[in-house]
Amino acid sequence: MSAPTSEAAKAYWKENLRLMFMLLVIWFVVSFGFGVLFVDQLNAIQFFGFPLGFWFAQQGAIYVFVLEIFFYVWKMNQLDRKYDVDEQ
Repeated sequence: MSAPTSEAAKAYWKENLRLMFMLLVIWFVVSFGFGVLFVDQLNAIQFFGFPLGFWFAQQGAIYVFVLEIFFYVWKMNQLDRKYDVDEQ
């Protein structure tokens, strides 16, 4: 996509938005769902000596977010190569 066409630019942006939305939904479910809504059910499970709901509220959501950052970078590099907008 050296000279970006309107259709290619729209397709690129659509795929980017779909990826971001998917990752935001996962982050929301992990941070709010597991850390707040389902905390009582998850606290019945022990994880490294701590209730699982407490662990998600304190650390799990952060770990998931960091993993999502690396996943996003990896997927965006693939997307950039697909639409020929990569930096190389």
